[in-house]
Amino acid sequence: MFGSVGWGELLVLLIVGLVVLGPERLPGAIRWTTESLRKVRDYASGATASLREELGPEFDDVRKPLAELQKLRGMTPRAVITKHLLDGDDSVFDSLTRPLDDVKKAVTEPAPTPIVNPELAKPAEPGPTRYDADAT
Repeated sequence: MFGSVGWGELLVLLIVGLVVLGPERLPGAIRWTTESLRKVRDYASGATASLREELGPEFDDVRKPLAELQKLRGMTPRAVITKHLLDGDDSVFDSLTRPLDDVKKAVTEPAPTPIVNPELAKPAEPGPTRYDADAT
């Protein structure tokens, strides 16, 4: 259930719990959470056991299609094409992504610094300001 939660996430949750609940209430909150999770797990296993008892051998017949659906959940479009059309050979995708890698490289590289003519970069010399009397 929590297979994807690592030690770093647990540490963050513990620190947040310590800040929010305080050191006095944190042990009680952890105890309540573990007891609640244990009750939910026991309830789920009890429901599975009662279904298995009531359905008997039909329970396995129900589980087989569900197991096949679980296998299909991991099938991405690329995996389906590779498995069924390309017989597991995904080297075709490498040739398709190679031009995209060149585009990605061109986009992520910094643009070259423009060459500036030093004469044009000099500020204008101070002098009388020209203006159009009719425009003002």
